[in-house]
Order: sequence, then structure tokens, then C-alpha cells
Amino acid sequence: MTTAPRPTVAVVGGGIAGLSAAWELVSGPGAAGDGPPPEVVVLEAGGHLGGKLRAESFAGRRVDLAADAFLGRRPEATELCRQLDLSDQLVPVGASGASIWARGRLRPMPDGLSLGVPTRWWPLVRTGILSPAEALRAARDLVSPHRGVGTTSGDRTVGEIVEERLGRPVVDRLADPLIGGIHAGDVDHLSAAATFPDLLAASRQPGSLMRRLGAARARAERPGPGPGSPVFWSLAGSTAGLADSLAGALAGRGVSLRTCTPVEGIRRREEDRRGRSGWTLALGRSDPAGGGSGEVEVDGVILAVPAPEAAGLLVPHAPAAAAILGTIRYASVAVVTLSLPEGSVRRPLRGTGFLVPRATNLDGRPPLVTGCTFLARKWPHLARPGDELIRASVGRFGDERHTTMGDGELVASVLGELATLLGVRDSPLDTLVTRWDGAFPQYEVGHLVRVDRVQQALVDVPGLDVAGAALRGVGIPACIGSGRDAAGRVAAWLGLRPGGGRGRAEAPAPGP
Repeated sequence: MTTAPRPTVAVVGGGIAGLSAAWELVSGPGAAGDGPPPEVVVLEAGGHLGGKLRAESFAGRRVDLAADAFLGRRPEATELCRQLDLSDQLVPVGASGASIWARGRLRPMPDGLSLGVPTRWWPLVRTGILSPAEALRAARDLVSPHRGVGTTSGDRTVGEIVEERLGRPVVDRLADPLIGGIHAGDVDHLSAAATFPDLLAASRQPGSLMRRLGAARARAERPGPGPGSPVFWSLAGSTAGLADSLAGALAGRGVSLRTCTPVEGIRRREEDRRGRSGWTLALGRSDPAGGGSGEVEVDGVILAVPAPEAAGLLVPHAPAAAAILGTIRYASVAVVTLSLPEGSVRRPLRGTGFLVPRATNLDGRPPLVTGCTFLARKWPHLARPGDELIRASVGRFGDERHTTMGDGELVASVLGELATLLGVRDSPLDTLVTRWDGAFPQYEVGHLVRVDRVQQALVDVPGLDVAGAALRGVGIPACIGSGRDAAGRVAAWLGLRPGGGRGRAEAPAPGP
């Protein structure tokens, strides 16, 4: 009896979404069912796997260079940790609270914030983030509640909703630094449906926006039958260790992991004897000293790459999907990690760090720094005697100043602003600049409708799917879920599990 050859799936992109797609293919439902799992090859254009999950040795310890935590209330990342036997390495944030630069100094963020929107008035007043007149404007939401717009079904910007109900200062000093900070974006352009669906839902109902959001927040935080979970998790070594462990587990299951191997084109193959067509991928070589050029033939393809790259590969096969993906804009950011001499920070370091609103005026100009993390306070395992670890983030949509600066100029500019923000006076013991060009997709109004159209357009291109941060969430759990969902659809089409005929549009997951 002749055994049919195993189907082969190529995952283009070795970030956390692509690695998760590969994991779903070799470990998900059906992978160990009636037959063996498919052969899987991951093709990554860059020199390392993990995408924005990346860590390096700095000042004698391993430090994350981008995402350093993942949300606990979404299950995708913690479930993946369980499957990789990493649950005992999960560590919670070691400090609580954060600050914001408002009205000339750092002020504690008020209790009861829901993604940067206050749900209680008195804690907001006590912080001094708003002037008395501005606080009275926000109070109108409580004493003169909105009648609601229940018949409205369209999307709106986060900034529009918050300004209408609570006033512009709440937008500039709270909503934009927090929600905009998550997406390196501008809440006057960001879709409420895609970035904060609870806000959009609350805005459509009669009554107080703050009270509606407070009730939604309470429901989301209601403890289950087991012990309570921290809001954010990391791993004992680094958050990037999740991608490293996943890559190791994939290699152990026979997945081919190829770096420095860009995919330059995809063409459809003719149908085989089973009546099923496949794909031929044209490979380039980003490392002149290595291999990787040529072609690879596969039965299914998952594109887990940024939207512009996915659009270029989709043009011959799904031009409508390619056109939509090509409209998604991106923001570039940079991270400046500093080891400062102990005692060189003159102001108290409270909580995990602070944010700097874009509306701030620092020495007569908009701030370059968008926020700072006190790394050794947030993650106590990074603390060492003799220094203080500070990580400053710069850049957001509409502010590309950092891209014109060399590393030395960027570090000097950041230190100049930290002199005002934190009272830093001494020179750093060590510095590290990490640049993330085109790293943050912007979820503008109507984003989820456009994503639905992309996925519906791909229904007519069987065996080809997309995943990643450009779709339904930029956070680690959302990207993991995106990769696994795409893998499930491709596996179903290949007959490896039930459900091969279903459509692609899905309900949006809440939050990032």
C-alpha cells in the first residue's frame, strides 16, 4: 500500500505570528490524528527569528529590546507557554503604577483608568493631571450624561469619542499617551473598533461614558474560579525567550527554520493527480555569504509578514486583498537603553515608568521621548548594584525625527530630555540603540472592515492565508492567535482537520 506524501506548508516570516503558525501546524488539532502533520518550512528574510521579540546582553544582563511583556487576560501567550513547558518561568511585573508628564511635572496615573480613559472622576482630580476647569469639563459626563447613539454602527476615532465626552485635555494627557503609545500612533486617527471596542460600545449607549467603561472594566477583571492572574507576564530570562523556546521546539519537531531567505515571489502550480494545486516560492538571499536562493514547492502558504510585503506577494493572486493591505501605514520607533550610575537620577523612580504626551512642550519643542521604563524596577531580576537601567522609547506616527539622527545624536537628545523629565545629570555607563523601522501598523478608522475584506478575498485563493500584527492586534497574544488561526484554515483546506470550507472573516479580539 502506497502512503500519500505529506503536504508541505511554507510560513513566510519568522516573527512570533509565523512561528506560532508553524507550531499550530505541527502540534494543533489533527497534527497527530489520522496521519502525520505536514512538513513545514519557515522562511525568514532577516538574520534571526522572533521578529520584535528580541533580547541582547547589555550591562551584564539579558535585556529585551522591544516587547518586554504580554497581556495576561488574553490566553494565547500563556497557553503557548504551557505547551512549551514554560509555565514555571512566568514572572509578573515587579512594580505597580506609572506616571505621566503633565502640567510641568511627573504625576501618578489615576486609579481606574481603562486604556487611558478615566472611569472615576475623583482619582483623576487628585492627580492634578487636569486643571480645575478641565476637571469640571470632564465631570459633565457624570452630571449631564449623554443620550447615546444606539443606531450608529460605524467606526469612529478614539480621540473623537473621548474629546466629545470628556474634553480635549483628557485626550492629550491620557488617552493619546496610553492608547497611542501601544500603537505608536495618534488617537485622532486610530480606530476605536480595532483598538478599544469597549469605548466604541460605551459611546453608543445612553448614560455616562466613564461609568459604562468602569462597568466593562470590572467585568473584564472579575476573578475566575482559580487564583487571580497578573495583568502582564514575562519570562524569567526575557520575554524574547518565548520566541527562542518556540523556535527550539519547532526544530525538535522537524520544522525547517531558514533565516536570510527572503521570498521574492509566489506562483501557483498546476493541479496534481489529487486535483489540488500548489505553490512555488522564488527565494532570494539576504546574506551573500550564505545559501537560500532557488525555489521551494509547497501545498500551502502562510504570509506572516508586514502588510506591504504581503501585498507585493499577493498582487498576482488576490489583487483586491493586496490593494487593501497596501494602504496600511506604519510607524517607526527606536529604543534607547541606558545604564546610568547609581544615584544619577535626581527624581524618585515610582512604579514601572512614565509616558510623555505628544502635546508636551519640552524646551520649546515637542518631546522626542514618548515614554520610559524603569527596567530594574519593573523586572527585579534585572536589578544590579551600581547602576539603574532606563529604557526610553522614541518615535510615533507623524514623528520621524529619530530616523534622521545617528545613534550618538539620538542618545544625546534623549539624555537632554531626561535631564528635564527625571533630573538625570551624569553620563551613562553604557548605551544601546535599537531601531524598529516600519514596526507598528496603524489601525485607522474602518480597519476591521478592511481586514474582513482581505480575508474574504482570500477565500478564492485556497491554501494561501495571511497573519500578523497588521490584522487584528499588535500585542504578543494577538499575533500568536493570528498565526494559529491562519494555520488552522490552511490545515483545514489541506484536509488535515475539519472545517476546510468555512469563511475567513472573524470577530475581532478585544484589545491589543
